[in-house]
Amino acid sequence: MRAMPVPILMYHNIAPVPRGLKRWRSLYVHPRSFARQMALLQRLGYAGLSMSAAMPYLRGERQGRVAVITLDDGYADNLDNALPILQRHGFSATCYAVSGALGRHNDWDDAKLGVRKPMMDAAQLRAWHAGGMEVGAHTRTHPRLSQCGDAQLRDEIAGNKDELEDLLGAPVTQFCYPYGDHDERVVDATREAGFAAATTVQRGRARPGGDLWRLPRVAVARSHMLPQFAWRAFTDYEDRHA
Repeated sequence: MRAMPVPILMYHNIAPVPRGLKRWRSLYVHPRSFARQMALLQRLGYAGLSMSAAMPYLRGERQGRVAVITLDDGYADNLDNALPILQRHGFSATCYAVSGALGRHNDWDDAKLGVRKPMMDAAQLRAWHAGGMEVGAHTRTHPRLSQCGDAQLRDEIAGNKDELEDLLGAPVTQFCYPYGDHDERVVDATREAGFAAATTVQRGRARPGGDLWRLPRVAVARSHMLPQFAWRAFTDYEDRHA
């Protein structure tokens, strides 16, 4: 029997769009929409899993209806708005944190977006983890990794892992490439740092037994109504547009 593809859902902000924001409104998913999406997963018999919990499915060792829930950057609204919804459904999720931005804001793109988004601080990230969720790594400062020299590359990837593990007192085994930017050198550095898998922004659903360091994801945007969400997550639509 052929293993089912695994949708790795990609979110950023779980919050209403700030007033006056004109650009990249798609990065926001309203909490009500997020709640409806999680309820649909459950109603259709899907388990919402963190990256680590999904690894047996991604390696092709287990089969079942699973969807992976990932949130990039570590915004405070993930804790405030996403965590209660995930817990209500018995789901887990992975939040990829930028360790150098804890308690600060999105200084890598605030000028472009025109908005400063509060990031979780150390206590909030611990609360996310204590709430049954996973913390993944998203570098120390959110650079384009393919443009980093070797020393900076190690600092951004392995240094990020060390900082988060010291903060949480727990292993951090999952990585996400900022902007999806990676090449062979970046992938090698990610493996060497001890990560078990890494996600990109390439479109598509993950194929069990495929490349664990170049995993595609299904981006969920503010404009996606529930039928569009289902179409992208459960059919080959994203696979065909990869």
